[in-house]
Formats: sequence, structure tokens, C-alpha cells
Amino acid sequence: MSPSLVGEEKPKLIVVLGPTASGKSEIGVHIAESLGADVISADSLQVYKYLSIGTAKPTLQEQESVAHHLLDVVDPDEEFNAGLFRRLASSKIAELHKRDKKVVIIGGTYLYIKVLLSGLIEVVPSPKNLRDELKKLRSIFGTSYLYGRLEAIDPEAALKIHFNDYVRIERALEVNYLTGRKISEIHSLHDFGENSYDYVKVGISIDRGSLMNRISLRVDSMMEQGFVEEVKRLRRMGYSPQLKPMRSIGYKEINSYIDGEVSLDEAVELIKLNTKRLAKRQMTWLRKDNEIRWFDVPRENDKLADLTTGFFRRGNIG
Repeated sequence: MSPSLVGEEKPKLIVVLGPTASGKSEIGVHIAESLGADVISADSLQVYKYLSIGTAKPTLQEQESVAHHLLDVVDPDEEFNAGLFRRLASSKIAELHKRDKKVVIIGGTYLYIKVLLSGLIEVVPSPKNLRDELKKLRSIFGTSYLYGRLEAIDPEAALKIHFNDYVRIERALEVNYLTGRKISEIHSLHDFGENSYDYVKVGISIDRGSLMNRISLRVDSMMEQGFVEEVKRLRRMGYSPQLKPMRSIGYKEINSYIDGEVSLDEAVELIKLNTKRLAKRQMTWLRKDNEIRWFDVPRENDKLADLTTGFFRRGNIG
């Protein structure tokens, strides 16, 4: 039997996942190099221009060795969300698929991976700060205020939700914020992400002690690379410390140092502490994903190589 035409097949993706500082980027680049694949970054901060040191953006050497996509997509004061990521990533995957290029997704933001692969927005957890903000608005202005906001952005959804059903109202507002799309639109797209790709998820397994040590070393390295100057330069360019990317871990603490709120040593320790807390939360989310195949690298490098090369040779792996 002759092989199927590329256009008749679903695009195949290798998705590399792991907590921050686990080494997933280096491993993902190595996999892409061995397969002759392109990399698509699924990181909610690496999409921003000028934020490089604090986001651990791939080095120039890594970007020269393997083509990277969805880095430096928007300015720091532009909005970016999971819905926009999905549209850009889907378009890039389709383009690469037509050229018969293999694709490796390196996932720094689990929400982005979730939206890209399944589109099941309803089951994606909303950030606690967003839920708390909506709850606060409800307590101050009432459910009718939130319902009015929903009517303004998604009148079709508002028609189907009772004006006192604050749970569904707030969820609809959350979905719009997280994805940039109306929940009514998402519900109407029967194929929104469903079965769009054949994929295998690869998880980088690392013990907690080693991960915490890697985080501390990474933060020290960022400081040596000139992280403070990077943040100062962003501010000189007119980017406010109140912008969303400037309030992310690392940038928020350095901004506090620049504003005289903490010492440099305190800022560094806060970055380490907050990054370690983030890594613990990320591991909790990732461990709940039964699709991920975990590998202890470098000890299981050969097994990982067999999986990734075999995936493209034989197709999807059950």
C-alpha cells in the first residue's frame, strides 16, 4: 500500500512538558535536532518581545540550530491569551505540515497546550486571581453587573444564561478572558481542537530536590546575564511595571527592587521562592495528565529517542 499523502494525514506533534527549570527546552531542542523538526514555543511569556533573560528564552545558538516559532510575537503592552496562541499555533502547524516538516511543541504554559490539543475550554481551570476578581465585582456591584458585561461581549451566550446564574455568567467571562473568544462561539465549533492532531506528550521527570536546586542556579544565572538591566531597559522604553508581563515572576520582583521596595538580595530570594512555588503547582497539574509519558533524563535518553522516532515512523502511539 502506498503511503498516504501528507495532506490526508493529521499533523503529528511531539509535546515536551515539564515544570519550569526542568530542562524541557534543552531536551525539546535536542529532540527537534535529531528529527529535523521545527519547534513551536507554548510559553505565555516568551511571546513577548524584549523579555528574554527573565523568560529563559531559547539562546541564539538554540534558535540557530533549530527553527523556533511563536517567540517575540507581540510587544509587552499588547494582549495575548490562550485563544490567540491556539490560532497562531494551529496556523503554523498547518503550514509546516504542508511542507512535511515534523513539529515539536515545547510547553511552558499548560493551559496553552490544553487549548491547542483538545479545545476543551470548559474544563480548563481558571486562575484563582481571576475568579477572585469576578467574585469581588459581584459582591460590590451585584450579579446584574456581571451579566451586563456578558451581554456586551457575548449576547448570544447571555440569552442562554439566566441573569441570576452567577456561576455560568462568571465562567463565560473567564473563558472570554482566557481565550479571547466568546463561549457561544466555542460551543458552536464542534471540531474546536477535537481530534485535530496525532500527538504524544513527553514529560521530563526530575526529583524535587534537583528541581529546586536548578531553579536557584537559573535565577543566579539570570542575574549574571543582566536581568536588572533588562527590566530597566523595558521601563526606559516606556513599558509600565503594571503591564501583565511585567508583573510575572521575576519581572515583578525586579521592578520592586528598582522602585526601592526591596533590596536586590531580597528580590533575588523572592524570585527563587515564587518560582519554586510555581514549579510545585505545575507538577501538580502535570501529574494529573494521564497522557504524559514520563522520562528520567538523561538516564532514559535512549527510551525517549525510541519513542519520538518511532512515533513518526509508526504513527500515533496508544
